[in-house]
Amino acid sequence: MPNTSAVQRRQLIPFAAVSASYFAHIGFFNPYLPLWLKELGFGLLAISILTSVQAATRLFAPYAWGWLSDHTGERVSLLRYGATAAMLCACILFFELGPIGLGLVLLVMFTHTSAMMPMSEAAMAHLVSQGGAFDAKRYGRVRLFGSIGFLFTVFLAGAWFEYFGMHHFPGWTVLSLAAVAASVWMLPNLKEAVPLNDTKVAVWPVLRQKPVMWFFIAAFFHVLSHMGVYVFFSLYLDSLGYSKVWIGMLWAVSVIVEIGWFFTQAKWMPKLPLTAWLVVCSVAMVLRMGMTAQWADVLWVLLLAQAIHALTFAAHHTACIALLSHHFPGRLRGRGQALYTVVAYGFPGVLGGLAGGLLSDRFGLQSVYWLSLIAALIATAAAYRVWRFQHPTGSEQLSH
Repeated sequence: MPNTSAVQRRQLIPFAAVSASYFAHIGFFNPYLPLWLKELGFGLLAISILTSVQAATRLFAPYAWGWLSDHTGERVSLLRYGATAAMLCACILFFELGPIGLGLVLLVMFTHTSAMMPMSEAAMAHLVSQGGAFDAKRYGRVRLFGSIGFLFTVFLAGAWFEYFGMHHFPGWTVLSLAAVAASVWMLPNLKEAVPLNDTKVAVWPVLRQKPVMWFFIAAFFHVLSHMGVYVFFSLYLDSLGYSKVWIGMLWAVSVIVEIGWFFTQAKWMPKLPLTAWLVVCSVAMVLRMGMTAQWADVLWVLLLAQAIHALTFAAHHTACIALLSHHFPGRLRGRGQALYTVVAYGFPGVLGGLAGGLLSDRFGLQSVYWLSLIAALIATAAAYRVWRFQHPTGSEQLSH
């Protein structure tokens, strides 16, 4: 009889391929979309609005897809449809479009891609668990491939666009989404059973729990702080005179440390409770945004700030996914992952993109990072509240 653990590891290989291809797409698309839009002649405000479309779809699409997948048990079939539809939609980017037409194309494309990782992680959730507990090592090894995919394209695209120009951006989009579609079609179609007596599992009682409420508040402000990087970092570096190659390299630094964290996180995560990691990561975010705001023109300081990404994203993401797995088990899994995408990426993405666009248009791009620092301070306070709910006296030592 085959070893169950070995079978589960083999089943994770297609999920690793999905993670690699999806983040390879994100690795060039998110850093260089603002620069492509700039080359098309759009101003800062228009660029901030168009780049916020992705976040806007996260306000409704992830939960809609999550609700549908929870109630049908179909996760992989929905992923296959979404990836294929997004690839076909991306072909329209080859045509000359105005701001409204481009916004509509991005809206449809992102509606089909914004829930891909939540649904993928919900589909593989039982494969990254050992005895019902979240396995940080197994999850980290799968997510590691996503970081490698991101690193590959962010560096390669930077060099490509530097020497061949930004007009190849639509081609990169179609090819990368074709890779996503191909990997999704390789997933095992693990349909979950839908018990007749379990079709009305409510998510709101979980959301009303104070630790869960404060967790989502902490996640909201933490990712809001990150929007200074996700939306404006390439434009900020470009305004400071960095070449596209250096822009790609600075993005790459953050992904290299992210890879290192995901590969070794099984060693580090048990040293603190998950809620304590939220606090540590938010404090690190305060430091990162302060360094980026004040000393972005000093290369070694900016490199160090980018290296803190190991904590501000990788460690924070793993802690959040593990806490979601704890608070939203079983039939709530898809909606829990989707709510996290909506609250922690949808709302912060729209608010951060639009507010950052208005702020940078009036006060310059540096001001975005001072605002991000304030958001990180609020995230730290909220994360501390989450930790205090688990440790009311500050004396408990829980291992995860």
